Amino acid sequence: MAQRPFKVLGVQQIAIGGPSKEKLRTLWVDKLGLELTGNFVSERENVNEDICAMGRGPFKVEVDLMQPVDPNKKPAVHGTPLNHVGLWIDDLPRAVEWLSAQGVRFAPGGIRKGAAGHDITFLHPKSNDEFPIGAEGVLIELVQAPPEVIAAFSRVSATIDGQ
Repeated sequence: MAQRPFKVLGVQQIAIGGPSKEKLRTLWVDKLGLELTGNFVSERENVNEDICAMGRGPFKVEVDLMQPVDPNKKPAVHGTPLNHVGLWIDDLPRAVEWLSAQGVRFAPGGIRKGAAGHDITFLHPKSNDEFPIGAEGVLIELVQAPPEVIAAFSRVSATIDGQ
């Protein structure tokens, strides 16, 4: 196998879907104390989400509380309670190129701007004949890490490695 030309740096987000983001907000914001930092609505992606955060700086993790704009349309963001996991990637275009060449299936849409303003793409939860590697039922979002996140993870990694 060719050497991987990118790194997964850490968890960027966890997206939780339900029929009512108000009920989700009661738990995650009111009871657990996450900070509500924004809202994103997309008719195309059938999502109305509240963006919450835990942690600070480059180690902040988003928790996106999602409900569908139209519960009868796809994608059904409320159909799976754990909708997707987002991973920081140090070089998203190289990751997509390399993973595609390795037979990993991506969801339609390509690389595009996500709710938080970062470039994103999704690994498809299911494989097919053309791309025999899927995410085995879990939607995975790959998120281009900004320079400050890459630098912070590099510093932590160097410290842990004793350098």
